[in-house]
Amino acid sequence: MTIPLRLLSRMIRTGTLNVVMPDGGEHTFGSGEPSVAWMIQKSGTLSKIARNPLLNLGETYIDQEWDVQEGRLAELLTVLRLNIEQSVSVRSPLFFIPAILQSWNNIRASIQNVAHHYDLDENLFRSFLDSDMHYSCAYFSKPGMSLENAQQAKCEHIAKKLCLKPDSNVLDIGSGWGSLAMHLAENYDVRVTGVTLSQEQLNVARNRAAERNLGNRVQFELQDYRQHEGEYDGIVSVGMFEHVGKHNFLTYFRKVKSLLKPDGLALIHTIGSHAPPTPTNPWIRRHIFPGGYIPSLSEASDAIEKSGLIFNDIEVWRRHYAETLNEWNRRFQLVRDQFVESHGEKFCRMWEFYLCASQTAFELATLLVYQLQLGYRNDSAPLTRNYLYK
Repeated sequence: MTIPLRLLSRMIRTGTLNVVMPDGGEHTFGSGEPSVAWMIQKSGTLSKIARNPLLNLGETYIDQEWDVQEGRLAELLTVLRLNIEQSVSVRSPLFFIPAILQSWNNIRASIQNVAHHYDLDENLFRSFLDSDMHYSCAYFSKPGMSLENAQQAKCEHIAKKLCLKPDSNVLDIGSGWGSLAMHLAENYDVRVTGVTLSQEQLNVARNRAAERNLGNRVQFELQDYRQHEGEYDGIVSVGMFEHVGKHNFLTYFRKVKSLLKPDGLALIHTIGSHAPPTPTNPWIRRHIFPGGYIPSLSEASDAIEKSGLIFNDIEVWRRHYAETLNEWNRRFQLVRDQFVESHGEKFCRMWEFYLCASQTAFELATLLVYQLQLGYRNDSAPLTRNYLYK
């Protein structure tokens, strides 16, 4: 038995992993559910993964050096996370260096990083997102909700936390395809300005606003948040803080404060970690979100305290993003063949690995979602959460 197989024999205890080698030899480790077969297509692949699992597990999947039964990728990653996650997690200062340097994110770098992901084919995102194109965690407030209903529930939850009044001015930092901005304008009679660094998202958002006759209620600008000026009753930012970069946390919250009226509220909705600060996964940094950095709560709260903003509420969403990602992948698999034709097999393997790895990270690793409600005073929002559930 090779060294990688001996390592698996020692480590796999929860769930069953059946490893099928290129010569047809089979090795079964662990017991119980989930049970999944891992088909290794090329000799040396397990050794390559063992040398740098955080990067090479995904790299070798893209290169078709291993496979799994159809539709079982998330289950394989579940078994590996359950048994091996703690062994390969690293928090050495040396591993922070590339994460910090590559998330320095001046304005020029931010534009390039956004283009890498968000300027991809619009049809790709339309194929797996909900009908209103929300590319962030949905809120499954009731069992059995559809993705569409859960995304609308997220919008309503955020709107209530902003305590909006008619004719309020709202800023949406990282407005994407305009989904939340248009929801607020249509349902709360407010004016919304959205800023994005994605030219593709800007074009789509403007077209959608025109189709919905919202031109006088919403406007979208191609602009970095650091360059924006104005004064707002409410500021919302959903799924954007992960792209700010560790170096810019204080700059970001100081900017939010400078744009917020003294009696206004800001709602920052971000992926976060419940663990101490951890470097960005190198595979995600290379292929999906260059410049991205997932904050721990301690890092975000330190910057908030220094900015002069005050926490009014902190809410933690745990498995909502796992359920969102699972549904995104289900929808992507329904149209996968057409994207193999247009984008190639490697792209599709990269995309499904991203969705499944992210899903299992929310299920089993350190990822969750924070909603941070901020203001100038500790009574800017109602004193209990009752107003959110009426």
